[in-house]
Amino acid sequence: MNKDILNEEDSANLSFGDRMADKIATFGGSWTFILSFIGFLVIWIFINIFWLKNRAFDPYPFILLNLILSCIAALQAPVIMMSQNRQEEKDRERAKIDLKINQKAEKEIRSLHKKLDLLIKQHEEFRHEMNERHK
Repeated sequence: MNKDILNEEDSANLSFGDRMADKIATFGGSWTFILSFIGFLVIWIFINIFWLKNRAFDPYPFILLNLILSCIAALQAPVIMMSQNRQEEKDRERAKIDLKINQKAEKEIRSLHKKLDLLIKQHEEFRHEMNERHK
């Protein structure tokens, strides 16, 4: 229940950049991204080697492709780190909530333990009293 509230509050307080970072990190860490990027690379290489042959816009060793890949990596890494930092903050908040819940549960268990000890003590006194009466 408290975790749902945390998620709702977090979603409501996200900036546009935070939402974009989460979406990019989700997509960048998916098989869809990996497979589509491999497809893009294969198409790029195919076009430049086979289709355009002598008039290729990025002939082998594909310097433009290397530049594009470097730019994507340079931009994607910090965006993913932003998303991970936000996730880490959410995890810390969840841990704080879990700690409070565990402390409350421990307090309740201690209270129940005291009540149980009192009942056991009263039961033993009652049994002792009954044994004394029967003697």
